[in-house]
Amino acid sequence: MAARAPVADVALADLERDPHPLLAAARRDHAAVWVPALDGWMVLTRAAVLAAMRDDAGLTVDDPRFSTGRITGPSMLSTDGAEHDRHRRPFARAFRLDEVRARFAQTARDEAERLVRGVAERGEADLRAELAGPLAARMMLVALGLDGPDAGDVLGWYARIVDAVTRITAGEEVPRDGLDAYRALSDAIQASLAADGGGGTLLASAATDAADLSPDELAANAAVLLFGGVETTDGMISNLLHHLLAEPGLVARVAADDALVDGAIEESLRLEPAAAVVDRYATRDLRIGEARIRRGDLVVLSMASANRDEAVFRDPDRFDPTRANAKLHTTFAAGPHVCLGMHLARLEARAALAALAALPGLRADPSAPSAPSGLVFSKPPAVRAVWDAA
Repeated sequence: MAARAPVADVALADLERDPHPLLAAARRDHAAVWVPALDGWMVLTRAAVLAAMRDDAGLTVDDPRFSTGRITGPSMLSTDGAEHDRHRRPFARAFRLDEVRARFAQTARDEAERLVRGVAERGEADLRAELAGPLAARMMLVALGLDGPDAGDVLGWYARIVDAVTRITAGEEVPRDGLDAYRALSDAIQASLAADGGGGTLLASAATDAADLSPDELAANAAVLLFGGVETTDGMISNLLHHLLAEPGLVARVAADDALVDGAIEESLRLEPAAAVVDRYATRDLRIGEARIRRGDLVVLSMASANRDEAVFRDPDRFDPTRANAKLHTTFAAGPHVCLGMHLARLEARAALAALAALPGLRADPSAPSAPSGLVFSKPPAVRAVWDAA
């Protein structure tokens, strides 16, 4: 497709490895640019990204190209308007802040402490593989009532679905393995619902408010909640630890001060959003800055760029837990698709920090540095840390 200026001719590998200098260079002059490697537009400034997220009439997720929808079918993630509200509304009450705290605060603390105790005597660990990932997975399995003996099977299905979505995004056909894994996950979710008629799990609670959702639709929404609750929360906690471990003693100092805990979490969400981009599709011709977008065009909203917009955030590439306006980040989206799981994700991050404060001398392992990377989901491949074991 011919570009309707401006153009950013960058390689996907560069956007995956370290997008921030490239995004900053493009953002200085443009609200949105055509990226040939994506065969689509990328929206860059915070104002333009927020406006796009709130415009579900002009920019939609309801498109047959939407990768996750090609696996799960319609859900709150892949619909807009009244249909989106029908899918999302039954889950909204269960994800309110008061409900999340009442249901999950103690479980998150207990699980984070258990995971940290498991590595404490070693004096070293990959905190992504041994804390962030397992904590995020455990909490979603508990929420969905899938934390029984077959939890390992559930996570195996989840990994195959994530792989399928990644391959679809790269232009491949829908892999049969991903469809098979989704069907097995759907069956397990429906079995969990049947076993929990009393509403003991978050999913069962939502189901009581979902009289007009079919069992298949309930399962599709549960599957996308599992995807978001594991993938992005793992990344969120890993990115937070990556930033805090860069300065010896910072984890303990932050964990001891509730205001700093909140500030560090929001600043990490701003500096490195685990979901770096989200896709939309234009339903009509429209303009974003100088970009002349045509109906049907792919429009990629860059949270990673919006969150470092110099017009909003002073010295945007610096991690500052005391930054006064860090909460202005776009990481949890805005508008109809604002993240349902944001309160649970923050709760898990707080639990992880509190548990880690028990490790004396906690610091990054200087022999194994790593940094967040990823085109769509940005997180470090590992977060290696050391401490003074007893």
